[in-house]
Amino acid sequence: YTSVFAQALITEAQADDRVVAVTAAMPNGTGLDKFAELFPTRCFDVGIAEQHAVTFAAGMATEGLKPFVAIYSTFLQRGYDQLVHDVAIQDLDVLFAIDRGGVVGPDGATHAGNLDLSFLRCVPNMVVMAPADEAECRAMLTTGLRYPGPAAVRYPRGTGPGVAVPASLDTLPIGKAELRRRGSRIALLAFGALVPVAEAVGAELGLTVVNMRFVKPLDRALLLELAASHELLVSIEESTEGGRPGTAAFGPPGW
Repeated sequence: YTSVFAQALITEAQADDRVVAVTAAMPNGTGLDKFAELFPTRCFDVGIAEQHAVTFAAGMATEGLKPFVAIYSTFLQRGYDQLVHDVAIQDLDVLFAIDRGGVVGPDGATHAGNLDLSFLRCVPNMVVMAPADEAECRAMLTTGLRYPGPAAVRYPRGTGPGVAVPASLDTLPIGKAELRRRGSRIALLAFGALVPVAEAVGAELGLTVVNMRFVKPLDRALLLELAASHELLVSIEESTEGGRPGTAAFGPPGW
């Protein structure tokens, strides 16, 4: 996924000279080292200063640039105040590429990104996306770049299921989920890297499977349709019990 992000950023920068990248001392871990080789004057490493990285990106957005903030999930926690006040409340055009979302294995507890879905979805004006595979990650990065406001693409550590990444710069409709399999009785609502797992379970048990795609906004219309036609909805996600996407599936419009 990190390589998919790096190549996507390079492609977008080649097409739009307003695209710039920001990292907080993690150029190698986020894949920005490849971008920096091609665009050294458009890549900014601010050191271990995540708060500054977010506010710096906000400042560039006010001047008409299109900043990508490449950051690990747990490191974004350090810049949460700036995310809220300097980016989101001002509705600025900043895209957060959030690496190491969910379970990270060998990276350890300090890098386990289990809180981001919860702490991002309550932030005003944010669009939050979680790709099910590599191709969708690419499409979400383009979608976030084209969206005229704060957005985040949250992806896991390591490799995906092996879906080929297209060369086209396609976007996704904001807030629309994807019905992967129509079954009966139970609908599995899967987010991000857990979609392939849900598909395998759905195929074996004859269940409906939905690739939710968007943590915010949720696809309210599809959720209501599934609630009316199924006995049970099961949310499958890498998040915390409190604040998880599934807990507010039928909240007020705009959530």
